[in-house]
Amino acid sequence: MTTNRETYVVQRNGLEATASELSPLAFAGYAHFTAMQVRGGKIRGLDLHLERLRFASRELFGQAIADDKIRRYLRKAVEAGPADLSLLATLYSPAGEFTVAGPEVIPEVLVRTAPPSSGPQGPLALATFEYERELPAVKHVGEVAKTYYLRKAVEQGYDDAAFLDRAGRLSEGTIWNLAFWDGAAVVWPQAEMLLGTTMGIVRRQLQRLGIPQRTQAVTLSDLSSLTGAVVMNSWTPGIAVNRIGPVSLPEAPEFLALLHEAYQAEPLESP
Repeated sequence: MTTNRETYVVQRNGLEATASELSPLAFAGYAHFTAMQVRGGKIRGLDLHLERLRFASRELFGQAIADDKIRRYLRKAVEAGPADLSLLATLYSPAGEFTVAGPEVIPEVLVRTAPPSSGPQGPLALATFEYERELPAVKHVGEVAKTYYLRKAVEQGYDDAAFLDRAGRLSEGTIWNLAFWDGAAVVWPQAEMLLGTTMGIVRRQLQRLGIPQRTQAVTLSDLSSLTGAVVMNSWTPGIAVNRIGPVSLPEAPEFLALLHEAYQAEPLESP
């Protein structure tokens, strides 16, 4: 099935997906995925996306698809569209939910492309909610809480939501990783969370650039000692956050520029 027959595709195992193949997935929620931005037909952090899919497939299905096969499916979808696009790769078991498939049941790959995105402009105000994701290390589908708490945040006059664990530590946003700035070093929150691919790109490029960074517990009471905060995901390496719950934060343009510099330093790779 093509979303736009000239540019964007929905493919199952490298072939155009049919409605009959997709219909069971519309009623299912046991799957995992990765999202990426393609620029000039190439991808930043491709190794991190492949690592994420391998890990999650072993967690959910007990087996993983070879990287070269995943790359072939990604490449076919990328070649079918414009040079710049958004791409979502979802892996699921054809055995469906509520069953334990044997090793003979190989996960299948659904790839969807869409127009490119760079996220909202910001700065963003984030409401806070106590919430801990199930299997936080896996980027899995069916997470109703992410949209639920986004709606609750908007109802309260915020732009989006950030999560606090049971110990009161900030962990992540609805679809975002969080990062902070103390004026000299990048501070990553210490909590159970999904480690984003953009976060991985930025961390290794900051290390290459010699920029100090550390991981520490960050609570609401710690925010007053920090000089900037951002959210990041596959859309962007940084959107300024000017409020988290009741605490206002400076926008720290130098912090944003540093994150974008680190991200741009990551080489693009063909799938």
